[in-house]
Amino acid sequence: MEKIQKLISGPNKLTLFRIAVIPIIIILLLYPNRICTFIAAILFSAAAITDYLDGFYARKRGLVSTLGKVMDPVADKLLVSSAFIMLASLGWVPAWMACIIIGRELAVTGLRNIIAHKGEDISASNLGKYKTGFQIAAIIPLMIHYPFFSLNVQVIGTLFLWGALAFTIWSGADYFIKSRSLLQG
Repeated sequence: MEKIQKLISGPNKLTLFRIAVIPIIIILLLYPNRICTFIAAILFSAAAITDYLDGFYARKRGLVSTLGKVMDPVADKLLVSSAFIMLASLGWVPAWMACIIIGRELAVTGLRNIIAHKGEDISASNLGKYKTGFQIAAIIPLMIHYPFFSLNVQVIGTLFLWGALAFTIWSGADYFIKSRSLLQG
């Protein structure tokens, strides 16, 4: 019973919330209008906040679990990738940028799996954290899309998107360079 309680602990509920909200965001973006895109951005923002909170609570309360370690990065990749795919489908993000960002996420996830299989660990670097911050900062205004309080949020989102792209490439290269010795043999 204790294992089940730890499995569905508060931090894991937050991770599962992040996954559960993805279809709702997708459905909202299938009907792009001021209300639907704003609600999608609010849901994305709430889900992005849980990315920080689940790890914080898991460490603080001693609720770190294998499920959480595996599902947390999967939930992050699903959330961000789904958002970029939908934004690209709407023409609000260049598809080539979405491909680079999603490709990096998949490549680094694969790299981390290889490294974990060898018993090593490469934790998220500051570059990876900046990358995530810029991605989130780009996605929210890009999702809102329509002018908001006379602000052209699309331009704001696009500026953050270029920063996200730069950090995506830089942090991806950094992961592969730092782990090249682990990949040999």
